[in-house]
Amino acid sequence: MSKILLLDGFNLAFRSYYGLPDLTRSDGFPTGAIHGWVKTLWKLEDMESPDLVVVFFDEGGSDRHQELLPDYKANRDEMPEALSQQLPYLRQVAELIGFPVVSREGVEADDLIASAARRFTEAGDNVVIVSADKDLGQCVGQSISQLLPAPTANPRLGWRRLDSAGVEKKFGVPPAQVPDYLALVGDVSDNIPGIQGVGPKTATKWLLAHESIDGILENADQLTPPRFREKVAESAELLKLNLKLVTLEFDHDVGVLEKQAPKTNELVKLLEEMEMGQSASLAWDRYGLGLG
Repeated sequence: MSKILLLDGFNLAFRSYYGLPDLTRSDGFPTGAIHGWVKTLWKLEDMESPDLVVVFFDEGGSDRHQELLPDYKANRDEMPEALSQQLPYLRQVAELIGFPVVSREGVEADDLIASAARRFTEAGDNVVIVSADKDLGQCVGQSISQLLPAPTANPRLGWRRLDSAGVEKKFGVPPAQVPDYLALVGDVSDNIPGIQGVGPKTATKWLLAHESIDGILENADQLTPPRFREKVAESAELLKLNLKLVTLEFDHDVGVLEKQAPKTNELVKLLEEMEMGQSASLAWDRYGLGLG
């Protein structure tokens, strides 16, 4: 039985970028996200002692989400140029350490992570999904946990691990009902509108009583507070659409995912080019003589 870490690349990249000052190379090239990224990857190696780490990135948006909701994620700001410049190096650092990097045009990283998690657990492995994304809570189960990075706004909270009980404490419902919960309350970060006025407490109460979106719709005339009865019945199509948007896909082919030997020479060279001398020295200490 192996321990597998599945990393949400963009989630961690943004946290690396916003979690450190605006560091730059002597020529002005931004390096803050690279500094944070290296520290994050090494922190995860030290905390978790994984047998394999796989990093997943979005690639060109999600075709299925755009078809369902053209305004999906349309409310998000453009990626900061300084982070965009560093992204290729984040991928390269991960690969040089020996972590496979997975992305697919038109498929959201969350769907690839869910698919990989299912494949590994079916093979008998334990999986840790590293991301703060709410959608991924639906993957948590007996052999899958979710590791939430320390929030950039409150780093003292530290890293937090969610098992099934942790997901239920956070959302008020077990992992299997997370999609139904998100369909009701919406997801502002993804521009998915819920039912106006329905918050976490109301959504949780309805799901505990009626189990699912279908159950809630079938019993719309019994919902409390009564003011929501007509609104929920009229929102049937919205709720069904939302459920499709927030329910992850578990059947994508993620290819061969195997640990690679670190290419220490190439990693050290890259870190030195970024004028990250201390990290370069630490890389030698961690990985010794590599293949690069």
